[in-house]
Amino acid sequence: MNQDRSSVFAILAVVVALILLQVVLWRFVCAIAPLGPWLQRYAAGWPAWARATSLRGSFKAVYPRAYAVFTARFVPAAFSGLPLTLMCLGALYAAALLGGLIDDLRETEGLVCLDHGVNAFFTPYRTPSLIRAFIWITALGTGPAVTGMVAVASALLWSQGRTRLLLPLWITFLGAQGTTWAGKYAIGRPRPAFLDAVTAASPSFPSGHATASTALIGFLAYVIARGLPNLRARFEVVFWSAAVIGLICFSRIFLSLHFFSDVAAGLLVGVFWLLVGFAVAEFDRRLPA
Repeated sequence: MNQDRSSVFAILAVVVALILLQVVLWRFVCAIAPLGPWLQRYAAGWPAWARATSLRGSFKAVYPRAYAVFTARFVPAAFSGLPLTLMCLGALYAAALLGGLIDDLRETEGLVCLDHGVNAFFTPYRTPSLIRAFIWITALGTGPAVTGMVAVASALLWSQGRTRLLLPLWITFLGAQGTTWAGKYAIGRPRPAFLDAVTAASPSFPSGHATASTALIGFLAYVIARGLPNLRARFEVVFWSAAVIGLICFSRIFLSLHFFSDVAAGLLVGVFWLLVGFAVAEFDRRLPA
């Protein structure tokens, strides 16, 4: 009975923490939103900015074609400019982090020790009530669940005439799934010791739940948010989608179905394919109908 009561308090604490985090992040977004124009005006007065402007003029005079290509990558108003540049850099960074994580897993004992330490840390908190709660949460990231989500989303997009979003949706989903399963069997890492209530058959690294939830729920949040009229509505969609992704990822660690590094790798794979999906969707959005 005491364990069940403690589990209820733990669940309530998580809910309260999420609500408080939502309030704090929204206030932060409201505080920084007006800073963009002010920072531009402030930076324009820096001596370094003046020197950079002079060097840019010299570069333009000597290498006009290279200058045109370079500056086109940083135009904020065009998707092929700064937005696409940032997406490509983000995808490359996620891929680099994933590669480093795989190298650490194969070549160092530190990451393995961290994984086992994190797994052992949650052992005293794995009460029957919390296990049942996280089994329900982790079910949201299973293969049948994410396949059902992508099928329903596809049907809704088709019925609403938003067919251009179907290709990036399926690229994101299939790319994430293909990369995850290829990685699982290429690396073949055993899973941690199972709890009595849960089992899994596939190799551990990377976490398919983390990959699928990040890629698919993230893309669906983008699809919903892009049609909303104001910043507050878009923030709510993004925040609560991220909260669901976070809970699914954490459930894999809490239930001892994955090590910490498995989930981290799954997140990176999901982020990579999510950015690919964003890029395809936004590029296609700007093509003539």
